[in-house]
Amino acid sequence: MRVSRAFSSGGARAPGSIRRVIASSVLAGSFALAALAGPVLAADAPKPSKNALELQARAEKALKGKTIGWVPVTLGIPLADEWTATMKQEAEKLGMKLVVRDPGWNATAQLQAVSALIGEKVDVIVVQNPNVQLLARELKRANEAGIYVVQVNMASNYDGDAYVGADFIRVGQLLGEDVVKACGKGSGTSGKVQIVQGELTATASLDQLAGLMEALNKDETIKVVSNQAANWDATKALDITSSVIQQHPDLCASVGFWGVMQRGASQALKTAGKLDQVKSYASGEGGPADCDMLQQGLLHKYMNYQARLQGHDIIQTISFLLQNGDKPGTKHIANFSQLVMLDKETGKGDACYSARK
Repeated sequence: MRVSRAFSSGGARAPGSIRRVIASSVLAGSFALAALAGPVLAADAPKPSKNALELQARAEKALKGKTIGWVPVTLGIPLADEWTATMKQEAEKLGMKLVVRDPGWNATAQLQAVSALIGEKVDVIVVQNPNVQLLARELKRANEAGIYVVQVNMASNYDGDAYVGADFIRVGQLLGEDVVKACGKGSGTSGKVQIVQGELTATASLDQLAGLMEALNKDETIKVVSNQAANWDATKALDITSSVIQQHPDLCASVGFWGVMQRGASQALKTAGKLDQVKSYASGEGGPADCDMLQQGLLHKYMNYQARLQGHDIIQTISFLLQNGDKPGTKHIANFSQLVMLDKETGKGDACYSARK
């Protein structure tokens, strides 16, 4: 009992002292260990693996100093501007140079720009074809001159080395399937559908139409009452749709092959007081204006093929071609974009990319 009392009595007075002793011991031990270890020398730093160094060296050798020539149909539209900004940023990080030629919707200027880039002996030419034929011969000539060819979102009759962009057959199918749900058998609607194409001979129109019609033809109650080309022009889409809605006031859906163009069609429906009745559909790059149209009720559904990711995919495809090193014209790669169907609920926040400042 005396021992217990002594311990208890001492314990009541000693906690602070005990902590100080323990802390002093820990510090002394740390200093001792530091003294034994000595200073950390550069030679003692961890070294990267041999494989990582070889991968890094191979990529740098294949990419650094290479020049990419980029010819869209035009700059000054969200789609092309987003591609350009992303490509430039990512190319520079890899040590490559991006040379941009803007034909401004002029087919002759675009053809001349591609021809000039071949003469300049760039390493890669990236093009957005206005139609299947215009650039086909020059792209073949580029491959023969040892230049890789990457086609973006709209292909030509000549394959080139890679296609990066939307699978427009699938885009059309998915839009068509939703139209059938909204306007097809059992919907209680007229089943009447309007189609607003872009450029008739552009693959983005040709393939989207093929996929759309495949889906619509599965329901015999669907009737396509108008199928016209607005040539990617919102004003033409507005004029076409104004006439269609006068002829078919019971129209159920309008499907446009690009959001920027379909805004015109939706404005025509709004003016006619038909937005609640007629469901407006579009596909496109997923710019801020596209999500705005969903929020304003100008679009019912929107198929987003995500331009910012496409810009990244273009540079990654170029990186693969250059590192692989096969002769230009011998590879035919399809790098299809991820598709996301948006509506008013999902088409907000970061569903669409932010505009570049």
